[in-house]
Amino acid sequence: MTRTRWRGLALHAVLILALLVFMFPFAWTIIMASNTTADIYRFPPKFTFGGHFGDNVHQVLTNVAFFQSMGNTAVVAVSTTALVLFFDSLAAFTFAKFRFPGRNALFVILLATMLLPAQLAAVPQFQTMALLGWVGSLKALIIPGAANAFGIFWMRQYFQNSIHDELVEAATLDGCGFFGTYWHVALPSARPALAFLGIFTFVGSWNDYMWPLIVLTNPDHVTLQVALSTLNRAHGVDYSMVMTGALLAMIPLVIVFAVFARQFIKGATEGAVRG
Repeated sequence: MTRTRWRGLALHAVLILALLVFMFPFAWTIIMASNTTADIYRFPPKFTFGGHFGDNVHQVLTNVAFFQSMGNTAVVAVSTTALVLFFDSLAAFTFAKFRFPGRNALFVILLATMLLPAQLAAVPQFQTMALLGWVGSLKALIIPGAANAFGIFWMRQYFQNSIHDELVEAATLDGCGFFGTYWHVALPSARPALAFLGIFTFVGSWNDYMWPLIVLTNPDHVTLQVALSTLNRAHGVDYSMVMTGALLAMIPLVIVFAVFARQFIKGATEGAVRG
């Protein structure tokens, strides 16, 4: 065998090994969700699928308002994602293609906010929500997450590389104003980047736990991650039920990623391809 073929086989072996390593947590979650907690504590561990998945699902639906909390999470995730895509792309297009006083300084300040931990903003953010009377409502999750520094940075870099200044000037000469250029020129060329940012934001909003736990004081408005945390009982944890809830919560994310996977991968690799 030639050296090139050996390298190809070695590369495929490494990729297969990496795939197995990354897939093991998901497979283990399914195994735990289909067995009982007693099976999970067995030694040696049980690595085969059990027949208790239906019973575990029934227990989750009995102990948690699963579909209500999933509906709340879907409203928050979809609304937040839509707002982030609009505001971040709009701000990024401004930073990338328009010159105005203090542009670079303002962008540096924006990037500096990425260095601050989210926990640091929890107290002043809660005080702001209390002054607005939004504590306990889903608005306290949607509005603060309507824009973020990472999304603006990501979209700015994409606009700088994908849209030439001559194209913006041509659109201006044709009579397009700022929003016309943004809508007809910037957005159509940024679909891969928007898909990447959309999935990134949706997953982050769907899995968010700390801020909803703090601000959602109304039991009817709790999100899915907060609702599932109630499965951890003080006297013990039914791991099979917890893993079943986590598996059910994962299904919408898998569906979203499957629908937008092509654009997601294209957006994630766009910078490398251009480089």
